[in-house]
Amino acid sequence: MTGDAAKAQEVFQDTLREAAFHSANQDPPPDRYWFFRQARWRCLDVTAKGVQPEVLESNLADVSEHAPEQIAQLDLEQLAIWISAAPDPQRSALALFYLDEFSYREIMSMLELKLGELAHAIAFGRREFQAWLNAAVPAPVQ
Repeated sequence: MTGDAAKAQEVFQDTLREAAFHSANQDPPPDRYWFFRQARWRCLDVTAKGVQPEVLESNLADVSEHAPEQIAQLDLEQLAIWISAAPDPQRSALALFYLDEFSYREIMSMLELKLGELAHAIAFGRREFQAWLNAAVPAPVQ
């Protein structure tokens, strides 16, 4: 999320250090998503202080019925690079959505978003991803 392994490791260690401090003072994290929220906010803070990417106009495309076939042709690294380049909270929403491990309620809690905001981030991200996918891996011709 930071784009820099050393910064990410520092954020991870700071988050663990804070959790240990709270636990030592009989104030454990309130829920199982505390670590994620803390690390995410720290990453956002670190990246906000760094160089920001130039905002470009997005290309959008309707999600295609051929998307699963197109995605199957991608290397996992290509997918990870595309998701990591998306702006937050879209980046986090897409990553959690495509992990397929969390319910919408859990994702909303972790990202501190309302349902409408989460739905917009996922829908907009999927349309941007489809446009990129169409350029990177053209849909099969029928």
